[in-house]
Amino acid sequence: MIAPASSLADRLAAALATAHDRDVALIASDTMDLVAGAPAAPVPAAVLVAITERPDPGVILTRRTATLRQHAGQIALPGGRIDPTDTSPVAAALREAEEEIALPRTAVSVIGTVDPYRTITGFDVTPVVGVVPPDLPLHPSAAEVESWFEVPLAFLLEPGNQTELSAEWRGRTRHYHEIIWNGHRIWGATAAMLVNLGRRLAWPI
Repeated sequence: MIAPASSLADRLAAALATAHDRDVALIASDTMDLVAGAPAAPVPAAVLVAITERPDPGVILTRRTATLRQHAGQIALPGGRIDPTDTSPVAAALREAEEEIALPRTAVSVIGTVDPYRTITGFDVTPVVGVVPPDLPLHPSAAEVESWFEVPLAFLLEPGNQTELSAEWRGRTRHYHEIIWNGHRIWGATAAMLVNLGRRLAWPI
């Protein structure tokens, strides 16, 4: 008798359960890159890596509005700073996703958290991995999010699609990763967290 295939949530949970036992090279933010005015102590934040439950799973990403003070127009994972009322990074990530794209927190099967990432603007970001049903009727919040889209998880985590680049920025050489998908440029902290996720999971699983 053939055993039933494991669900995506089960496979991700099994991979994360052993992920931290693996010695992998992760991308850590270079504190020398911190922008002027960034807080000396990191500001806790969280993002949601919402993975859609479909034969070819995807990750939900957003494009931030062009009017934001920071990271205007950039591609991002739903998320933001952890508020005093948030009980955990998971609670913050779920709240932010609900506020930004109307993703119901009750629709997310939380798998767990992965390695935090320090951004050049002084945020210590915890990625929260969760599985969501496909084709949810999401609606971006006009104040923060211009649009949202879904990128195949396998494409994002494929090392061949992750380009390491460097550029002169404010008198320093900054190193970063970039992923290009259908004309969307995913780079900086978002790309780094996805690269780290792929290395932790040892994708494909």
